[in-house]
Parts: sequence; structure tokens; C-alpha cells
Amino acid sequence: MVFGEPDVEIIDHQDGTHAVKLLGVDVYDPKQGLTHSETPEDIACWFIDTAYNGEAFFVRHAYFTGADEPYKQLQRALNSEIDEEAWEALYRIESLPFPKPETGKIAVKVINHYGDEVMKEYKV
Repeated sequence: MVFGEPDVEIIDHQDGTHAVKLLGVDVYDPKQGLTHSETPEDIACWFIDTAYNGEAFFVRHAYFTGADEPYKQLQRALNSEIDEEAWEALYRIESLPFPKPETGKIAVKVINHYGDEVMKEYKV
């Protein structure tokens, strides 16, 4: 089992909206007893719950990152064409802006290429 937490920057916009910038993920591997940092290229996808209630995580924003041409891999996996404009909106390390949550909290979940996932709650 792997433990860790997303490494993010919360961006406050002048219009009152917020965004999240993914910097990477810090991972602790208890088998090896080591901690290391992974970059966005090492992350398969990341999600934001922009109204996290502390109980259940709901994917409200979904983004994909990673190296090795994930666009072509997804296109091959789906065996179909993908709208490049739509893909560009999803393939990013900075989220689209979102309003301040009523709960005052968001949560960010990161999943690496091995399927390991970590999540952290942030006050906004």
C-alpha cells in the first residue's frame, strides 16, 4: 500500500473564483520505507471535488496528465476519434476556475499510472 498526498497550489482569482494547480504528488512507500516526489508527468489523472463535505468525494473536475502521449493512448483504447479541443480542456495541470465552495473545502485526488490513489482536503 502506498501513502501520500497531492502537491498543489490553490490559486485565488480576483473575481472570487479559485483554481488548483497540480505540482505533483508526494508518495511514501512503506515496503521500501522511502518518500519521493512525483511530477505531473508521473500522474495519470487527477480530480477535484469543489464542494467537499468531508464524507464523500464527488468528481466535479477531472483532468489527465502524464507523459508518453496519453491522448494517443486514450484514442487507441477507445478505438475512436477524440475531439482535440475537448481533450485540451481535460489535459492540464491547472484546473478551470470554480466558485468558492459553500462547504469552504475542496478535495484533490491523484491517481498514478499504477492505480495508486491519494487524496487531500484543502480549506478554501
